Amino acid sequence: MFLSDILNSVNVLNVIGEAEKAEVKGITNSSLEVESNFIFVAVSGFKTDGHKYLQDAINRGASAVIIENSDACPDDLCKHHNVIKVLVNNSRIALAQLSHAFYNRPSEKLLTVGITGTKGKTTTSYFIKHILWQAEYKTGLIGTIANYIGNKKVSTKLTTPEAHNIAALMSEMNTEGCTHCVMEVSSHSLALHRTDGIKFNLAVFTNLTSDHFDFHKDFTSYRDAKKKLFDDLSVKSQSVINIDDKNWSNIILESNAHALFYGKSEAALYRLTNISYDINGTKFDIEFNETLYNFNTKLIGEFNAYNATAAIAVAHQLGMDWEQIQKGVSTMPQVPGRFEVISHDRKKVIIDYSHTTDSLKQALITINSLIKGSRKIYTVFGCGGDRDTAKRPEMGSVAEMYSDKIIVTSDNPRTEKPEAIIDDIVKGMNTNKYKIIADREKAIEDAIINSEEDAVILIAGKGHEDYQEIKGVRSHFSDKEKAEEYLAKCLN
Repeated sequence: MFLSDILNSVNVLNVIGEAEKAEVKGITNSSLEVESNFIFVAVSGFKTDGHKYLQDAINRGASAVIIENSDACPDDLCKHHNVIKVLVNNSRIALAQLSHAFYNRPSEKLLTVGITGTKGKTTTSYFIKHILWQAEYKTGLIGTIANYIGNKKVSTKLTTPEAHNIAALMSEMNTEGCTHCVMEVSSHSLALHRTDGIKFNLAVFTNLTSDHFDFHKDFTSYRDAKKKLFDDLSVKSQSVINIDDKNWSNIILESNAHALFYGKSEAALYRLTNISYDINGTKFDIEFNETLYNFNTKLIGEFNAYNATAAIAVAHQLGMDWEQIQKGVSTMPQVPGRFEVISHDRKKVIIDYSHTTDSLKQALITINSLIKGSRKIYTVFGCGGDRDTAKRPEMGSVAEMYSDKIIVTSDNPRTEKPEAIIDDIVKGMNTNKYKIIADREKAIEDAIINSEEDAVILIAGKGHEDYQEIKGVRSHFSDKEKAEEYLAKCLN
């Protein structure tokens, strides 16, 4: 393939060199990934600027460079190395457009479902994938915990990967015979054009609460980033919308897709009703066209009934019959780090990814509903560094309101001092329910070893993550592994 074959997919300002002679074997925005005859797309990032690495990309064998800043790469340098120089308005958009053209528009060969919202993206995506798998459809998944091509797991660091990685994953799904792709779509990815060029057949809106204000600055910007998924849908697409969330009308205001609603509201096409749950799982009914369908899942809580309902609506619109969907929901395994219950004797630990004010509140409300005051609730949590600071005291206040005892600890402090983050959290607390143990392992140990024999311990914030990032360095750390280790010691 030559650059000229895919360059017409991009809004180009200027081209220096003969694009029809530049061979293309790959695309990347990282100079370290450049190989012979790769396109290097120089993206202005938040920590560094890709334009600084143009010489490195050229030295590694790039056949073309895509840039926003013409001065960053002199014409003479490109001519000397026989490298094509392409000037564009927006390198991020160009990266997406070039990638999907290079991989022959792989999303158009799949039935692609995108899921966005503050909470529930991961669980909803797993529900959809599992229902499709039960119905013998080979399905790909792009998400927070891992990416999957059928049953093959591909590790990930981003909820939604960079545009060229997405296109490559979808292309491999095509090659491996996948018919469907289920994808978590984060607000960051939408704002940064990582999902540009993807044809979504269905898009799901789960809910919207405050999050990521370190990036989006305010709620309106955050909401509008989510909204972009629905603005970009075609008239042939469908959206599945949580009508119980007050933001639903803004989300679909300018969407051309046909909207289908789910939730408890009488106006919902897929009406959620008769929810009940205990430590073993959740039961609920879906009313559709005046017929009631019964469901049960091992996943616990009202929020999981909502996640399941979103998946049910998607599966039904994809042509699954009710019996297939019921089987898929009932056999759905636990999602790692999403209200994951670990039991040893009477003591229970719940590992949950709740890292926002509302998600922590919902997790604790669910625990309180389960035990009805019969056991003590311990909450172990911290907040991530280099992220939204406004939620820290709010989360402290929520933990204090719904817990008997709290241990405030470190999460992923990243480049911040853990003590400074903890100070922000405790500003929201007004009682002596809490203590501070900055070392996360020691905090987990203290909560498990020193709590009552029938206590329920929520370890919140990191969920499935198997690392802790301190001063920019990631080291292996798993809340689940530590919980299991100290629970076992309780029995000795």
